[in-house]
Amino acid sequence: MDGISRRQFITRGLAGAAGLYVSGCVPVQWQAGPSGQIPDEDGYRLWLRYAPPGQIVKEYRQLVRQACVQGRSPTFRVIRDELAVGLFSILGQQIPISEDSISDRSIIVGTPGSLDLIRRSNLEDELRAVGNEGFLIRSIRLADKDLTVIAANTEIGVLYGVFHLLRLTQTGQRIRSLDIRERPALQLRLVNHWDNLNGTIERGYAGRSLWQWQELPEVLSQRYVDYARACASIGINGAVINNVNADPRILTPTYLRKVAALADVWRPYGIRMYLSANFASPVRIGGLPVADPLDPSVKDWWRAKADEIYGLIPDFGGFLVKADSEGQPGPKTYGRSHAEGANLLADALAPHNGIVIWRAFVYDQDVDPDRVKRAYIEFTTLDGQFRPNVVIQVKNGPLDFQPREPFHPLFGAMRQTSVMAEIQATQEYTGQAKHLVYLGTMWEEFLRSDTYAKGPDSTVAKVLMGQVHPYQLTGMACVVNPGTDTNWCGHHFSQANWYAFGRLAWDPQIPAERIADEWVRMTFTNEGQVVSTIRQMMMDSHQIYVNYTMPLGLHHLIGGDHYAPMPWNDRAPRPDWTATYYHQASEEGIGFDRTRRGSGAVDQYFPPLCDIFDDIDRCPEEYLIWFHRCGWDHRMRSGRTLWEELCARYRLGASQAAQLYKRWQGLAGRLDQRRHREVAERLAIQAADAAKWADQILEYFGRFSNRPIG
Repeated sequence: MDGISRRQFITRGLAGAAGLYVSGCVPVQWQAGPSGQIPDEDGYRLWLRYAPPGQIVKEYRQLVRQACVQGRSPTFRVIRDELAVGLFSILGQQIPISEDSISDRSIIVGTPGSLDLIRRSNLEDELRAVGNEGFLIRSIRLADKDLTVIAANTEIGVLYGVFHLLRLTQTGQRIRSLDIRERPALQLRLVNHWDNLNGTIERGYAGRSLWQWQELPEVLSQRYVDYARACASIGINGAVINNVNADPRILTPTYLRKVAALADVWRPYGIRMYLSANFASPVRIGGLPVADPLDPSVKDWWRAKADEIYGLIPDFGGFLVKADSEGQPGPKTYGRSHAEGANLLADALAPHNGIVIWRAFVYDQDVDPDRVKRAYIEFTTLDGQFRPNVVIQVKNGPLDFQPREPFHPLFGAMRQTSVMAEIQATQEYTGQAKHLVYLGTMWEEFLRSDTYAKGPDSTVAKVLMGQVHPYQLTGMACVVNPGTDTNWCGHHFSQANWYAFGRLAWDPQIPAERIADEWVRMTFTNEGQVVSTIRQMMMDSHQIYVNYTMPLGLHHLIGGDHYAPMPWNDRAPRPDWTATYYHQASEEGIGFDRTRRGSGAVDQYFPPLCDIFDDIDRCPEEYLIWFHRCGWDHRMRSGRTLWEELCARYRLGASQAAQLYKRWQGLAGRLDQRRHREVAERLAIQAADAAKWADQILEYFGRFSNRPIG
């Protein structure tokens, strides 16, 4: 069934009816095909396949005989159905789910308010330490019964605990003696969709928009629930559903009713609704002559709009705003600051406990000649001027989601204003769902970077968690852009980046390799050698991509589609959209001088990092050309010249991409044929394109170096 009416949906009790109509959450009997052939899969189930993890299933069957879920809210119905489906599919046998009967080897699920056993188990003191979204999973013996207790202070916390237990069983972990206490490190764990009202997706590579605006609110696609399940399973608690280049119509009554229908679907899963707001909405849809944030009529308009939204969506999260950036309207039109613009919306949302997420992606030419310096200059001068319910959303690097950038200097620099990170899973600059590029390693590198904001070990992760400066709001957002392709993300491996974001937003210090291991086991197989091969392919993939596209700190060597190499690109509506603006190649050398002798961007970082970046002999070579203009004969630590090193990196990357294809082909027969074939087709494209990148880049730069291509 493609969808149901809103009346049917409400009648069924809202999103708990896994076996009724949610195709992604139905029991599966995992059986081999003819002659032991592994049955084909299409990728729709993502990491929620609930496939048996091997011989350990026998142990699970001994430990799990029944489940007791106490609570009758829509969220508890979701919990009951998820447990029933997950355990049946994993164990291969029906597990009774009751509301009150507790027998030996039961899984007991609830809150102190719904389950008396939790009070009798002396867990309440520990529960206070896990907050509203955390949970406990305990193996206990009570009244001669061996029990597994999943307890939380709220039903959403319980849901997260259930997904955690199902993750353990999917990945073949021991569950005999569990003692788990989890709570999210960040408050805001948001996905940003760049979907447009016409059904297209900006920087989307997996079909059209998930949101069927022409059918909403009357018809609700099953995908809305399956999407919410996927997000909740990794701890995501909010979604911004429309493009940051916002169409003002999203705030009209017609579209708000559609948005409210989606919010109703997601509420049982703890997914709060957020919207990108166009700053000029009072003019575009409100009929006002101005959108000046200090104008009383503009303030009244936004207050009334907030009241209207919360009347439809009581738990609405707030607004994400891209202002005064790339043609989007903002407060500077009226001579006002970003703080004055953000505070206008914050004041309108504050009575409803809503927040404003104000993007720091601004780069006006009149601020500084070097684009990567501009956001820091604008926002550090406003630190302390924003309302408490404003958080500044900062991209991981100071340019724009490049394959490798140093971390944005705003992390650690904003002492009195909450800052959250924005990362991108949709692979705009990293292969666009044609290339296998696992971004968990890239994000791990970013999160572990030391800002030195308060001395050593002031990592970006700790900044985001509010451990460096006492932020009122903490969080991380990710541009995900899944679409209507059957496998959601275009490339099966692009699903891993959605998954990795959720896990890192829950805990920014989880190792990327552990996340990759979980995802492989849940998405493909638990067979040890296959897991090891795929996991290593993922762990190698980001550096491979950097090698054949933009090594040693090169960046933005592309044209308007952000995919193919175009280092010769010197024409665009603005200079900082060209490639030549950044690499500045000539017969003398290559690179953008951001040292103290150049643009001075190094001094936006704290010491001793600024001194390290400024020193060509100490600067990490992965950022060399980012910070330094180097002669072609500059001697690298390998002993090669810069030109020789560039040749070696590009050739290595192309060779490594070809090896990815060969390593995957070696898994033929050990994975289902359909997904193996579909991934192989993408890897073949990647290998061919990697060779083109290497050839075209080296041929172009060779014209300046006047040295043979190695």
